[in-house]
Amino acid sequence: MSAPDATTRRSERAWQVLAAVADPEIPALSIRDLGIVRGVHEGADGTLVVTLTPTYSGCPAIDAILHDARQALLAAGLGPLRVELQRAPAWSTDSISEAGCARLREYGIAAPPRVARGAASPSCPRCGSTRTSELSAFGSTPCKALWRCRACAEPFEWFKPL
Repeated sequence: MSAPDATTRRSERAWQVLAAVADPEIPALSIRDLGIVRGVHEGADGTLVVTLTPTYSGCPAIDAILHDARQALLAAGLGPLRVELQRAPAWSTDSISEAGCARLREYGIAAPPRVARGAASPSCPRCGSTRTSELSAFGSTPCKALWRCRACAEPFEWFKPL
């Protein structure tokens, strides 16, 4: 096997491993589905370089995410490696994969619209109704808001579009 093939396989394996690393605040999503993983490549010195972008600059979970990503990659035998933070361009809810949006709904969190700005009210992740209203601008984390469905009366969180 040639060196480029080995490099490609190593990067692909890293993407697979990162798809299994759960977000510490929303464990139904992997950091890959959440769109935090921005890139994986092999440096000239053979070091695997993984680039992550936090969901927002004050994200309290970023240290745990860095740790968990590093540990998973090392456990898979993908060292030597370096995990880096990249703050620009900023993460947005448009970075969440389609599978991630589906998992959010299954977990009971309304997924953000694909085009985030100027979004209408979210649909209830339980019954699908659009008859919803905001209870609080903040939910369990700063990136979510608390809403209630007027059809089924259930409260739910909405991943705020950023």
